Amino acid sequence: MRERHGTETLRDRSQSGGSASAGARTRGLRRRELASLNAVAEVLNRSTDLPGALSRTLALVADVLGLHSGWVWLLNEEAEFFLAASYRLPPYLGQPSRMTGWPCLCLRTFAAGDLRGAANVNVLECSRLQDVVDGTDGIHYHASIPIYLGPQRIGVMNVAMPEWRELAAEELQFLYTIGYQVGLAVERTRLLAAQLRLAQVEERNRLAREIHDTVAQKLAGIALRLEAADAFMSREPERARSAVQQAVDLTHTTLGDVRRSVMDLRAAPLEGSPLIEALRRLVDTFANENGFRAELKSTGLERALPPRLEEGIFRVVQESLTNVARHAAAHLVTVCVSIGARTDDDRPQVLRVSIEDDGHGFDTGHTDSPGDRVAVGHFGLLGMQERARVLGGTLSVASESGRGTRVELVLPLNELHGQR
Repeated sequence: MRERHGTETLRDRSQSGGSASAGARTRGLRRRELASLNAVAEVLNRSTDLPGALSRTLALVADVLGLHSGWVWLLNEEAEFFLAASYRLPPYLGQPSRMTGWPCLCLRTFAAGDLRGAANVNVLECSRLQDVVDGTDGIHYHASIPIYLGPQRIGVMNVAMPEWRELAAEELQFLYTIGYQVGLAVERTRLLAAQLRLAQVEERNRLAREIHDTVAQKLAGIALRLEAADAFMSREPERARSAVQQAVDLTHTTLGDVRRSVMDLRAAPLEGSPLIEALRRLVDTFANENGFRAELKSTGLERALPPRLEEGIFRVVQESLTNVARHAAAHLVTVCVSIGARTDDDRPQVLRVSIEDDGHGFDTGHTDSPGDRVAVGHFGLLGMQERARVLGGTLSVASESGRGTRVELVLPLNELHGQR
């Protein structure tokens, strides 16, 4: 009885040890999967290079599951598949002509709606490698992960292996979660691209309004002065000469407006730089060219904003500095960009951008006539106010004669977070 009891105890310990070992392996896999999910989320959320982020995601997935290579198919706006990213493709598939969007088995399966959810992360024999001997790196199977965002079909992510093997439930869920993260990243990139296109349209409309409100008005003023000069030419030559001089002066300022509008059309506002860096370059350029001191202060702006917001902020600061250079005779200009008025959940409530100068200022209560607006640059202020409105914010101007001017742009919380 003792021997049998002892034997049973040994067997029980052996089974218990095996179970504990399997449990340890499972826990180890889960820890690696969790770490990989965090790494994938960081890569996809931080990168603006979608193909590069997808390639790094494939590498992370292959490392966690011990796979060989991978690639991602996405649907374009015409509902056609294209190769968006790849990782360690075997030589045969590395040739571009063999990785076009023709309907292979996994794409047909996805298009038919048979890849949906974690239970349908299928291991398929790669039809692109069917009957191929050389250049496959031993690859014949891949797991196909559907990429959806709600009901919207995004594409398929494939991770390849030399031999068929059944995927465990944890691995299926891991791959499905990765596919969901990829879908979010793809949609985020597309939304940002759409916002950029919208910002470009808004910028063209702004320039059209500005040209109409400044150049066209000033050209009309030039025409009136020349007509007056013609009328006074024979009877009052001094008044005619004064009208001509006024027309010449207005022509020079109009030429400057035209040049600035052309430069706005040619230049990408931020030139690929972070917002604060682009603003610093802008402020330094204006200060050096116009002989005043300038400071740029930033508080709380640690992450990139949506492109249309960054471009709008840049243009408001640019227009404000232009007005300072033309009209203020300032010695010091201070530009402040801050995120403040935090709420209980530690999210910023508003973004404030202020441009303040110590110049001679102007009386905001006496700028109702077109001549006054031209004199103090108020067509530029109207353009800035329109830009703020389009961005969902407000722009205010405070100024007194002899006491300088302060322009402040305020963008609300929902604009900052709703457009990410």
